[in-house]
Amino acid sequence: MDELPLDAASKPAEHDGAGHRARLRARLLAGGQEALADHEVIEYLLMTAIPRRDVKPLAKSLLKRFGSLAGVFNADPGAISRHPGMGETSAAALKIVALAARRLARTGLQEAPVLASWQALIDYLTIDMAHLTHERVRVLYLDTKNRLVLDDLVTDGSLDEAAIHPREIVKKALDVGAAALILVHNHPSGSPEPSRADVQITNRIAEAGRLLGIVVHDHVIIGKEGHVSLKAKGLV
Repeated sequence: MDELPLDAASKPAEHDGAGHRARLRARLLAGGQEALADHEVIEYLLMTAIPRRDVKPLAKSLLKRFGSLAGVFNADPGAISRHPGMGETSAAALKIVALAARRLARTGLQEAPVLASWQALIDYLTIDMAHLTHERVRVLYLDTKNRLVLDDLVTDGSLDEAAIHPREIVKKALDVGAAALILVHNHPSGSPEPSRADVQITNRIAEAGRLLGIVVHDHVIIGKEGHVSLKAKGLV
């Protein structure tokens, strides 16, 4: 039997790959939010960046390393790029999802008063902060109708007065014309339960705000295990 030409011999493998991708695409378009497993979501995204390679093992290795789908999407871009089999192009294919998710969640916040869209706020903060391995502190500045004026990333670091100055937080509110604010930070440990320091710094900022007519509505702590509102606990 004559040996098949190289291009003909390679066709079955190409066809299998194309068939697998077509099946994933069909399941994605026809199914609901659980149409694809977590590794298949990553795999489908990587297909666009690495079109002629079986990326299922790569998708599974990313999940194993970063722990979850959210962990992959929220991982440091450099860490993703340096993962075996990855690069800047494939890392960008994953990071664009995290960016899109944040933009969509933020749009929900901007369309209505924040206090009347509490779940949208929690969804937005969880997407951005729950899976970080370091502390992030942000302040949401609101107008007189509690609409978002500014989402200010204050620091990627611990919540203490070395990094957070109560008077500066309140001064920023005055500078942007805000009437109120919500403090937010995350606990990389996973548990969102507030520490004594969390309560103390919140009360200092609230006191500084009262002197200048700026209301501190709440301090929300985000963790992998959920979230805590200091106001709901009677601590603000």
